[in-house]
Amino acid sequence: MRLSIVPQERRFYELFKKMGELISETLGELSRSLLEGRSRHPRLRDLEHQADDVTHEIYNLVDRTFVTPLEQEDILLLASSLDDIVDLAEEVSDKVELYRCTTISDPAKRMGELLVSAAKEIEQMLVNLEGFKDLESHRIEVHRLENEGDQTTREALAHLFVDDGMSAPELIKWKDIYDLLEDTLDGCEHVANVLERVSIKNA
Repeated sequence: MRLSIVPQERRFYELFKKMGELISETLGELSRSLLEGRSRHPRLRDLEHQADDVTHEIYNLVDRTFVTPLEQEDILLLASSLDDIVDLAEEVSDKVELYRCTTISDPAKRMGELLVSAAKEIEQMLVNLEGFKDLESHRIEVHRLENEGDQTTREALAHLFVDDGMSAPELIKWKDIYDLLEDTLDGCEHVANVLERVSIKNA
């Protein structure tokens, strides 16, 4: 393993900022696909590959850097947690295409909008990662969005099981999509919490 004795803080912050941009673009694409009722899966798959590349670059940079700006395990956890959000969003898009969902429910559209808002908060947290400026207000907002998402999902699932006109296959596929959307929003809250813990450790 080749180690660098020169701190490379700038590169870490640049890569995390790039991940924030990718998450914002990914969740924006997902939301638009839900609002339009048409697949954007090829674009989301491309963004997922880009996020994988940035994540691997962060991992490799950790291996090459003797002095990292944050603890190595925190860098790796943050990178993998950010990548998980993009992976989940791509999986939502894949399922919407696989299940041939052309008419998208209002709760799914609302979840897409909540994800866009959460992505913007996370992107700003990553922009402010160096120095941990104003992270708390963004974390609180992500938590609020996640709570609203929980309520939206609960109501959507309750409606599925009382809708006598919905076939069993339709019920199964929409439950799967709602669960994935909720998991994606949970992933956003997890990242916000990771960033909070990192900021406390480095205060």
